[in-house]
Amino acid sequence: MSIAKVLVSDKLSENGIKILRDTPGIEVDVKTGMSPDELLQVIPQYNGLIIRSATKVTTEVLDAATNLKVVGRAGIGVDNVDIKAASAKGVVVMNTPGGNTNTTAEHAISMMMALCRQIPQATASVKGGKWEKKRFMGMELFNKTLGVVGIGRIGSIVVARARGLAMKVIAFDPFISDEAAEKMAVEKVTLDDLFARADIISCHTPLTDETRHIIGDEAFAKMKDGVRIINCARGGIVDETALAKAIKSGKVAGAAIDVFETEPPDPELELLEMEEVIFTPHLGASTSEAQEKVALAVAEQFVEFFNNGMIINAINMPQIDPEQLAKVRPYLSLAEQMGAFTAQIAEGGLKRVQIEYMGELSNVDQRPITQAILKGILTCYVGPSVNLVNAPYLADSRGVTVSAATSSVKRNFASLLGLRLITETDDVYVEGTVFISGKPRLVKLQEVIIEAQLEGNMIIFTNDDKPGVIGNVGAYLGDAGVNIAAFHLGRESVGGRAISIVNVDQQPTQSQLSELGKIENIIDVKLASL
Repeated sequence: MSIAKVLVSDKLSENGIKILRDTPGIEVDVKTGMSPDELLQVIPQYNGLIIRSATKVTTEVLDAATNLKVVGRAGIGVDNVDIKAASAKGVVVMNTPGGNTNTTAEHAISMMMALCRQIPQATASVKGGKWEKKRFMGMELFNKTLGVVGIGRIGSIVVARARGLAMKVIAFDPFISDEAAEKMAVEKVTLDDLFARADIISCHTPLTDETRHIIGDEAFAKMKDGVRIINCARGGIVDETALAKAIKSGKVAGAAIDVFETEPPDPELELLEMEEVIFTPHLGASTSEAQEKVALAVAEQFVEFFNNGMIINAINMPQIDPEQLAKVRPYLSLAEQMGAFTAQIAEGGLKRVQIEYMGELSNVDQRPITQAILKGILTCYVGPSVNLVNAPYLADSRGVTVSAATSSVKRNFASLLGLRLITETDDVYVEGTVFISGKPRLVKLQEVIIEAQLEGNMIIFTNDDKPGVIGNVGAYLGDAGVNIAAFHLGRESVGGRAISIVNVDQQPTQSQLSELGKIENIIDVKLASL
């Protein structure tokens, strides 16, 4: 059994580490507090890396991580991982989205309450020997309008908790359907409408190019006077300079901030001097229960990955539910073999890949099948470093156009997968399916109906449909000591163009293939090895 070496570079619950250490085939090192240079020195020896928010998995780290297969984030946010670079390297990036959702949502509600009743400021006042009841006049939450930006896992819990406080809740999320919002009993609105109506705004989106500084000068100008801002999501969603300006102008009555654009924040940050703002040091997920959950989750995901080949909660791979996976799984091998087969018999530089999902395949999640096709194709062009993660990125980086179409019409088979590979000089089309036995089968090559096993060494020859061709091929291979395992035939019409696929036990040499090509009525000969 090969040993998978895993590095834990940030603090993780001992129970999570114990799961890894108790699993045969996994070896664990815990090295926390490393500098970026120290991480660069040690990362080449590891197959897996478990992090929280402290470790930065940069392009430089990924370039140095020559044996790395998976990065696991014990938590939700993965903005400290260069996802694009990881994907290009074929490194799976996982997170644990369910482990700290309740904790983070509760922290946002706690911050909202503390902000509206000025609890931190009043605590400091009392501890300073003062009794300033009039100074700390609060605002009750009953019947106030909370605007939630992002109603995913955490935002949806914030919505439920706020409704329990008898608040009116409106939300903006372009990725949530009207039906899903209705089930949450939340009014889905535009972002501008949310800014105009909300008394309190709470952010719960990831940090992306689209969400960076989504709460900034323009947004503040559209808000009510006296609005309050909560950010327990990601630093950078709220423009800190614009927030300070809005507080000084009176537009914003106060803010509660758990996350910063730079952590820890610059001591000179203007917001830190403002009494209207309360802070916590990125504590959204910091409860003992949450840390235990995410540690156990990431450890179990690593066990599944290294011991069973299962990928759970991947950021850079399609996620499909178990029911869909059961339908798709038999076609993953077919897809990869079809990709490899076409790539080996096509000539010229790869330009386009066209896929068609027919019959029952038109109703499944096709993304994993597409990735398997690309893996099969690109492995022939790039080499064994291609995997399901980096195949789409490698295709894109090489300017290969990938398209897919669906047809619910059943033709010859209940499910049929079509693949056309277009190069600078060639155009190869194949169709395949999976039989009841689970065996992948090629059922069409170019315009010829032919049933062939997609395995082993396959000699493919095109010929004029004349007597004696098959016998001469068999005789030559027998004389050459190449044993025939299976012989598959197909033709366009009687006396027209014919195609044969011969499965052989020994891989023929280039010289033998050339001799086969000299047999009378044979037009061309190619080889594919799967």
